[in-house]
Amino acid sequence: MDSETATQAPTQRYFTWDEVAQRSGHTAERWLVIDRKVYNISEFCRRHPGGSRVISHYAGQDATDPFVAFHIDKGLVRKYMNSLLIGELSPEQPSFEPTKNKELIDEFRELRATVERMGLMKANHVFFLLYLLHILLLDVAAWLTLWVFGTSLVPFLLCAVLLGTVQAQAGWLQHDFGHLSVFSTSTWNHLLHHFVIGHLKGAPASWWNHMHFQHHAKPNCLGKDPDINMHPLFFALGKILSVELGKQKKKYMPYNHQHKYFFLIGPPALLPLYFQWYIFYFVIQRKKWVDLAWMITFYARLFLTYWPFLGLKGVLGLFFLVRFLESHWFVWVTQMNHIPMRIDRDRNMDWVSIQLHATCNVHKSAFNDWFSGHLNFQIEHHLFPTMPRHNYHKVAPLVQSLCAKHGIEYQSKPLLAAFADIIYSLKESGQLWLDAYLHQ
Repeated sequence: MDSETATQAPTQRYFTWDEVAQRSGHTAERWLVIDRKVYNISEFCRRHPGGSRVISHYAGQDATDPFVAFHIDKGLVRKYMNSLLIGELSPEQPSFEPTKNKELIDEFRELRATVERMGLMKANHVFFLLYLLHILLLDVAAWLTLWVFGTSLVPFLLCAVLLGTVQAQAGWLQHDFGHLSVFSTSTWNHLLHHFVIGHLKGAPASWWNHMHFQHHAKPNCLGKDPDINMHPLFFALGKILSVELGKQKKKYMPYNHQHKYFFLIGPPALLPLYFQWYIFYFVIQRKKWVDLAWMITFYARLFLTYWPFLGLKGVLGLFFLVRFLESHWFVWVTQMNHIPMRIDRDRNMDWVSIQLHATCNVHKSAFNDWFSGHLNFQIEHHLFPTMPRHNYHKVAPLVQSLCAKHGIEYQSKPLLAAFADIIYSLKESGQLWLDAYLHQ
């Protein structure tokens, strides 16, 4: 072998979609495709900063659009991806699977480019500073309520309402930092995310990342979206899965009454009886000591500031009352956009279709925007997860136009109607389960 031959670059490997699809995680190997390039993520998924599961949910599939949607410094990320590159799609292969709408994909990518040119991915830092200040002022107002008016029932309840508002609004703000939608660098977003979710709320950033990014990657997909993990143990969710459950003669709960017991085990219980304890298990089991340190600062501040007024029992009572109030706020807002929508297994649809089938909006108003942390624009948030929330209403008409052109339903409804649809959808899916259970 002469020196010229010895120094030649290795031959480029080409793959078909069938070969990629076989590496979907059901075997030891996991591949995915980004911009026609094939990457082997079998080992890397364990080191993936966003968590092993979220990247693995796209194993065997094209992940171009979620890659663009989730990363704010794509050039930097691509440098780390070079070591994972094993080849590319064969020239005769399409750029994405046949289950996906080519025209819709192309037009959405044009829309994404337009959004970036319009500057809608850039945050107004004054907006987020004022938002943080209003949370801190409410926190101070809660303490002043007991200091000025004493600890009788009315001031105590007013203090709890103010603190519940602090927790809910801090929840929406940590969501902004967690999605990297405030600063242009990940470092500052991560730092403020730790401060808001850790110090202001007493929860771990790593837990939120682990859960929430999966939800965004594959919303309402059974086995991939942890937000619907209550199916089938507690609820029968979605028309398709409920009928399937009934045909299989599975009954873990009286699902035909789930629209009633939702009021008992849903809004009142999720945070105080589940999340509150699970987050500590999560950080200790995964040895997330930095998160634990941030969480401890929250509980230390809570006890130091309220112990002199209320004593140990009073502080514990206040804390769980606040979590109870926050839980109602959180559950109704987060479920109104998803529970009434299509819930199914992963059908490997294109980015726009999977997000629109799983999300709906609530009408814009000053109150709705504040109350939901702008998550009333759930469709726009899911299509552009790193977009600053104050720009959702600006891109909404463009998204509506794209949906209308391709015959995709763009749902937006009043706030109370959205709340009611949670119950209606649970009642409907429960009845579908019962019919299938009795007659199949």
